[in-house]
This record gives sequence, structure tokens and C-alpha cells, in this order.
Amino acid sequence: MTPGSLPPGLIISAPASGTGKTTVMLGLLAGLRARGLVVQPFKNGPDYIDPAFHRAASGRDSFNLDTWAMPGAMLDGILAKATGADLILAEGSMGLFDGVAAPGACGNGASADLSLRMGWPVVLVIDASGQAQTAAAVALGLARFRPGVQVAGVILNRIASPRHEALVRAGMQEGGLPVLGVLPKRAAITMPERHLGLVQAEEQPALQALIAEAADLMRTGVDLDALIAAAATRALPAAAARITPPGQRIALARDAAFSFVYPHLLQGWRAAGAEVLPFSPLADQAPDPSADVCWMPGGYPELHGATLAAASHFHSGLAAFAAQKPVHGECGGYMAMGQAIIGKDGTRYPMAGLLGLVTSYADRKMHLGYRQATLAQSIPGHAAMTRLRGHEFHYSSILAQPDAPLAAVTDATGATVPETGSYRLQSDGGLSTGTFFHLIAGP
Repeated sequence: MTPGSLPPGLIISAPASGTGKTTVMLGLLAGLRARGLVVQPFKNGPDYIDPAFHRAASGRDSFNLDTWAMPGAMLDGILAKATGADLILAEGSMGLFDGVAAPGACGNGASADLSLRMGWPVVLVIDASGQAQTAAAVALGLARFRPGVQVAGVILNRIASPRHEALVRAGMQEGGLPVLGVLPKRAAITMPERHLGLVQAEEQPALQALIAEAADLMRTGVDLDALIAAAATRALPAAAARITPPGQRIALARDAAFSFVYPHLLQGWRAAGAEVLPFSPLADQAPDPSADVCWMPGGYPELHGATLAAASHFHSGLAAFAAQKPVHGECGGYMAMGQAIIGKDGTRYPMAGLLGLVTSYADRKMHLGYRQATLAQSIPGHAAMTRLRGHEFHYSSILAQPDAPLAAVTDATGATVPETGSYRLQSDGGLSTGTFFHLIAGP
């Protein structure tokens, strides 16, 4: 890396989800790390789960970069986390050009927007199963679709035989697309999934074995020297936005039920001088009473309904804290602040009762997309009437939400979203607030 520049970078993308790009990303991170390189991972768009896998493979925190939600100064500030690395690898989301219809702060959230802004060439992971030369037509279409997006080459995935490889290679040669790697079908390194995506990294006891196998696959199947040579760099950002923490001492729920906190927010809070005090509701722990705010992140409370319902010390401690101080919850944290969660089998699990919210997983409905919210009431770190950007992804249905609406919420196109969140003023001056959307960026 030269002075005044960032490490060279690449985006690992694909025509669609399900092509194997996460496995390729993890294998490359671990394989390059084994060669002695320091690789800084990033993830395009809103995603809590993949960055934890990136950290397990690379040994470095992975950060989300979101061109729809994040203003340029925030993107640049997060990008500066790569200082000191030898190489940047950013994992794309969905297909290369998939984003929302209306542009946001710096784009529509597509991986291609990130490639253009950062100057990072794209490595396409092409699932060649069920086709041969036609795979090249797909790759060539992606390479030519938008001027300025540079495709450095392709990694052919799920190749069935030497004959299959030869046919696909012939098509790529005809299209003028470099083949950087060829990977056979390997069901053994398939990552387990659940309703919000991959099972979380900390819940997979065999994760390091899976990563090691993926790394071995990349070492034998990918020309790592050619891949490194294809990376490109850009100038260091001149300035970076500061992130306002929700308080000076932040009690943060943190365990397998409440794990969805963006790394850029945590690091931004700490960089602003805030102290984060983790506690585990699943271990029946309450927020530290010396904290001045409690933050309840999203996660998987619906998988732990019985444990959370029985966590009497957590319930009483949170209620005592909330009586005088602000408590804010996002998605799963918001649901745990409510009266009850109805499990998939119809069982009712009592929750903390700071709000009247009752949610159900027995009547599943997917809620997914970017969100813009104008606050009717303040939340920790943001005053009333502030406009926030975030995203929503859950399968719960609202059975009751009797408290006052927290915000006016729209999707990326400006269409009204009924999940407004809610708030309640507590007995001794405390304020309990919650949203179904996860905060990514403020104004």
C-alpha cells in the first residue's frame, strides 16, 4: 500500500444469490491469510450474519458498506478501517446489479454501485451447474451492462467434470473473460441456514473446519496470484463522518438472541468515547444500573422464547432500569420489550412488558426492505424529527401495538410502511422506544 491510498480491493459478486459467493469469500479470506496477507473484509448492503463469518476467516472485523443508506462521509469513514491491510475483499449482495428502484444517499444499494464508488473490480462467481458455454453469455452480459463497472474475471463454481470445465472455459475465452478459478461441486462445505439467512457464526461448532476446507478449495482451484494482481486501489478518504452514540455508558444486550449490531455503529460509539457494557438476557442478566442507556438489538428471540420468558432477573432489572432511563429496541429487541412473543407452535411467551407490543411467529409474514423513518419521539442518540435510514427483515406479525407510534416510516420508494415502532413514557421519567427497522445511518 502506498502513502495516500487504500489497499487494492475487489468485490466478490455473482449473477444471483445462491451461487456460492459466501463460501468463495470465506475461502479466499482464509487462504490469503494463510499466505501471510492481511485482508480487510467488507459486506455490501444490510447484513448482520456474513460479517461475523468474515471475521472468523480473516481475523479482522468486517464492516457493512451501504450506498443506499450511508452518506459519502460515512462510507469513507468505514473504508478507512482498511488502513494497514494488504488487500480488501468485499462480498456483494444478491446479484451484481440488484438494488432498490429509488436511489438513496450514494446509490441504490447494488454491489455495482459500491464497485463504481470505490474503484474495485468485480470477480464474478458463476454457478455453472446445468449449463456450459451459456455461462459465458451471462458473465459477458454482466460485464457490459453498466459502463465503468470493471469485471476482472470469473470463478467457475460447481463444475461437474473435466469435460464440463473445458466447455465453460471455451465460452469464457470466446467472451474474453479471464478464468481466475475453477471449483468442483463440494456439498461438504454448504453452510446451514435458517429463516433470516445462514445460521450465525458463533452457533456453528464446526465453523473453523468448514472455513479450512473452503480455504483449501481456493488454494487448489483459484489462481490467487492473478486474483491479487487484479485488485485496484483508490485515494484515502479526506474526511469521515462521526457517529453519535446513544449514551456515554451503553448497556448492550449481547448473546445468541440479541446479536444484530452493526460493527460500524459499535466502533463509532467507542470512537466517540462511549463505553459499551454487554449483558446477556439469555443468562438472566440485567443491564448495568450505572449505564445511562440500554440498547436491545435484534436477533433471534423467537428461538429462545421459553428461556427469555423465565429470565425473571432480566425482566425485573430491565423494568427497574427503564423506569428512569431510556431503553431502545430494534426488531427482536423491540419484541422482547413488549408484552409477549407467540412462538411458531402458538405458545405465548411473556416478555419484559415495557411496551404493549405482542408479536407472533405462528402467523408468519416476511417484512423485508430499506426503511426511512422520521422520528415523532426522540430515541437515544437522535432527537425527534430526525430522519434515519435503516432496513427491516423479520417474519413476525403484530397482534397488538397499543402505544404511541414512534415514527413515520416509508420504504425506499417513499411508500408508507405500517410498522411505525412505538414508545411509552415510564413512571419515573424513563422512555422506552422500539422499532422494527435496524438503524444503519442518521441524517
